[in-house]
Amino acid sequence: MIPVNEFRQFASDRNPQFRVLKPWWDVFTEYLCIVMLMIGVFGCTLQLTQDKISCLPSHLAVSSPDKIDCSHISEHHDNEKNTPIFKNASRELFGKKNDLDIHQYVFINHYCYERAVHWYGKYFPYLVVIHTMIFMVASSFWFKFPGTSSKIELFVTILGKCFDSPWTTRALSEVSEERGEEKMDIWRRNTMSKSAADASSLDEETAGLVRSSSVKSNQEKKALEAPQTISVLDKKEGEQAKALFEKVKKFRTHVEEADLLYLMYVLQTSLKVFKFLLITIYNAALVSNIEIVVRCSVPEELTGYDVYCCNHVKAHLFSKLAYCYICFVGVYGVLCIYTLYWLFHRPLKEYSFESVRLETGINDIPDVKNDFAFLLHLSDQYDALYSKRFAVFLSEVSESRLGQVNLNHEWTAKKLRQKLSQNASNRLEIHLFMLPGLPDTLFEITEVESLKLEHLKDVTIPASISQLTSLQELCLIHCPIKLQLAALNNLRDRLKVLRLSFEGLEQIPMWTYTLNGLEELHLTGSLTHEVSRNASLDTLRGLKNLRVLTLRCRLAKIPASVSDTGEQLQRLCIYNEGVKLQAFSSLKKLGNLTSLELVGCELERIPSAVFSLANLQELDMKENKLSSVEEIMSLQHCRRLVTLRLWHNALLYVPEHISKLRALETLDLSWNKIRKLPGRLFYCTKLRHLDVSHNGLSSLPPEVGILQSLQYFAAASNSLDSLPDELFSCKRLKSLLLGNNNLASLSPRVSSLAQLVRLELKGNRLESLPLEIGDCPMLKLSGIVVEQHILEVLPSDIRERMSDTGGAAKRAQNERHETERSLI
Repeated sequence: MIPVNEFRQFASDRNPQFRVLKPWWDVFTEYLCIVMLMIGVFGCTLQLTQDKISCLPSHLAVSSPDKIDCSHISEHHDNEKNTPIFKNASRELFGKKNDLDIHQYVFINHYCYERAVHWYGKYFPYLVVIHTMIFMVASSFWFKFPGTSSKIELFVTILGKCFDSPWTTRALSEVSEERGEEKMDIWRRNTMSKSAADASSLDEETAGLVRSSSVKSNQEKKALEAPQTISVLDKKEGEQAKALFEKVKKFRTHVEEADLLYLMYVLQTSLKVFKFLLITIYNAALVSNIEIVVRCSVPEELTGYDVYCCNHVKAHLFSKLAYCYICFVGVYGVLCIYTLYWLFHRPLKEYSFESVRLETGINDIPDVKNDFAFLLHLSDQYDALYSKRFAVFLSEVSESRLGQVNLNHEWTAKKLRQKLSQNASNRLEIHLFMLPGLPDTLFEITEVESLKLEHLKDVTIPASISQLTSLQELCLIHCPIKLQLAALNNLRDRLKVLRLSFEGLEQIPMWTYTLNGLEELHLTGSLTHEVSRNASLDTLRGLKNLRVLTLRCRLAKIPASVSDTGEQLQRLCIYNEGVKLQAFSSLKKLGNLTSLELVGCELERIPSAVFSLANLQELDMKENKLSSVEEIMSLQHCRRLVTLRLWHNALLYVPEHISKLRALETLDLSWNKIRKLPGRLFYCTKLRHLDVSHNGLSSLPPEVGILQSLQYFAAASNSLDSLPDELFSCKRLKSLLLGNNNLASLSPRVSSLAQLVRLELKGNRLESLPLEIGDCPMLKLSGIVVEQHILEVLPSDIRERMSDTGGAAKRAQNERHETERSLI
């Protein structure tokens, strides 16, 4: 016997997961193949285990052996008498032996089986097995073909993981809850309006009960379900779901490019239809050749007989099996034709998730095409729930929600509190860098005053930002974010400082221009349009309280929208990074401007528009190309100007009429090429801060003593050989920076600087310090910047007196003396 288990691998799935890609007709045809295979195996078993044919010599005496066709045997009936069939035939004596031995019978049986029996009757079982095997191979060929099997295995694996993922259940349940709450709110509003229209006490009471109970139940429901929702998805499951999103993206990109799976399925189905037609035609034509009795002609010299009548032992059974087989093949073929109809009648290369979007409420699930769509159509024939749960991992909204869950697991409130620090504005700040989103735990840290977000993508600030009651500053560095309406309403009046770093004008969020309470706006990036290549900025009229505007934007001219803030803007800073700024007409409209910084603007002179700023108090023109400032006299129109910084330029001299700036308190001329200071410079008698370091000065004019209000004087990195004695008449001087010059000595008059706390002399030709330096009551050794060996030359008592510990001891002694005198 041939064991059926030999064919088990063809009749059953090696990979049970592939069943999701087998529609009902494929399953039905598989069972038909099993039945047809059993027919073939049964016939082959009979062929191999039983006698095939039995032959007896014909004793009919006729004129010609060809006239004997053995048909009388098949037409014989038991109730009929044996009569001769042929005329003129004489019947031999009854009971005559054939005189043949067993070997002759065996030979005749084999000889007649091979020569007389039709080939269809002999090989019918084997044909059934072969054809059935071809059907099976054709049905599962795309599961084995290298170009398609890898895609199918990956799809089935991902589909199963998506179906079983806890995130799928959570995402669908969250959407269902949201939609349920929306429906409840709509129903409640309708109920309330109906109650008001009817104005009946009963309706009002009913509506009130419904309204109060529904609100209460929703709040309780959220309170109860919130911890349960968090516990549904742990950190490990969240990471697995995140990896699943990446696999789905890569699989979609890979599979949607071609339609190989669809073509392979069409080809193998077409092959089965062709095979069905071939089998039906030739079986219907040849099944009649399975005969029970056959005539066999044998050479007479072998046995003495030339005609044998043979009985095909299994002909009757094979004939019945053949008709059954044809019926099964017919059913099989009808299913294959239906499959082709399904393949060509429906748009299987496109798959729409419209019904899923309507049912789940996840509206960003994209439609798919080509092989991806075909696989989903096949899975729908198995169970439509698979594609519904799979669609969750095609949604970017769902992916962002998952990212939020994982982010909350990673960034706990405790971890975020460790990142709290003081920023340059002395605010308590949290800096988040390159995170996939904004953790919800951030809104638990209510004491944060500044929020700095850097390189965060696709972030939406929720309404829960209202929990950050101390938040005043928001810094966004290459971080385009969106605001929910509730969050915008909360920040519109509360946010004071906004810092934006961007690459293009389109990255400035539109909600920026609606912040009514904003006081400081700092923009870093390009304000140039790609088409017009002109700097532009949307109107700033909505920023009613804007006081400070900083632009680090490489401008060719000041944007016209800056003038929209003319009534309230007090400080304007432009850092142009070496790009020449040419147009300044907008400055004239900034009548209340008190501080102006034009840094790195490649300016060769002070813009005339500056002179019209009557309220200007501070002007900073760092890193320009100023070589002369003859127009500086026009600054006298700025009667409130107290600070002028012309540092890091190329000034060769200072004009005499700088003395017209009587109100000047701070003047910075450092890092220029000035070789001589005019005496009239020191007629600006209100100067408290004067910096002329990093120039080419060889001497200081004696008029420096006029500056009785001077507190800070820096002349470091020049070529000074000596200092005028008048310098030491500046009694209020606290900082004197003279490092990196050519000074050989320091005047003993330094002792007259009673308020001096910092003295820098390092990098000169000094060999010692005057002993009178110890008479500076506020000057300590820690405040003297000079070579160590020069300090060591000072007497020990002076060093002890000038040390921090010595000063403290002296102060303590003085306090004791004062206490004793008071007691006396």
